[in-house]
Amino acid sequence: MIDAHFHCWQLVRGDYGWLTPDLTPIYRDVSVVDWQHQAQAWDVSGGLLVQAAPTVEETKFLLQQAHDNPVVLGVVGWIDMLAPDAVQQVAFFAEQPLLKGLRPMLQDLSDPDWILQPAIQPVLSAMARYGLVFDALITPVHLSRILALAQSHPDLTLVVDHGAKPVIETTAMGNWAQAMTQLAQLTDPARVVCKMSGLWTEAPTGQSVDVVRPWCEALLAIWGPYRLLWGSDWPVLERAGTYSAWRKLTLDVLSKLSMEEKKAVLGDNAQRIYRLHKDQ
Repeated sequence: MIDAHFHCWQLVRGDYGWLTPDLTPIYRDVSVVDWQHQAQAWDVSGGLLVQAAPTVEETKFLLQQAHDNPVVLGVVGWIDMLAPDAVQQVAFFAEQPLLKGLRPMLQDLSDPDWILQPAIQPVLSAMARYGLVFDALITPVHLSRILALAQSHPDLTLVVDHGAKPVIETTAMGNWAQAMTQLAQLTDPARVVCKMSGLWTEAPTGQSVDVVRPWCEALLAIWGPYRLLWGSDWPVLERAGTYSAWRKLTLDVLSKLSMEEKKAVLGDNAQRIYRLHKDQ
């Protein structure tokens, strides 16, 4: 079983602009081994390490963590997609066997159309050409933009992180589900998928994990078991609760699936989409 989304960081590196002292309890150094202690208790044997800072230096740091820790099956990094040599950076990182994808931090950018600007399109084409996955760190306002991106780059593999970070309020659910359904229905099932991750931290502080059950169930209904990847988003998850509580809820949501379908969500889909190999 694979955790398709976790993080590690060292505060002294100094490029985590969002990670401030008020973000307890996650304002601390976090290692791959720390994550492994959480994951092993649930028979999760490997994971995908995802960027948390918008710097190439952090991408190289994560690749080193992956080289040092065989439980890291791949890395989703970051490059400056507007840099003059961005296409060359894609080619460089594509040569690193453990680099599986790239993720611009779209949720933090003021312009929701940023990813659609002409200057970035050759970079996305290069990602598709070199087989790198595009991880979409987005909010619901971006869903129509990601649909446009997917349709204009049909060869690009695209993963929606954290269910597009919906607002966890019943009144907001309908519009989110409608946009999600449109994205799922109008894109290639083999190339556009979604992560069941990061939902609990979108809920009001102090809420039980069960508050996000309807959103987990909606993601499963919209995407189906072969287009959904399970991830913890640990340690960001700890702002809401524990790895165990999240894992228990999601396993319960998946409990009516066949064994093959469960295996798909809990590991096989991540292995296929990110081309993960334990022997690399």
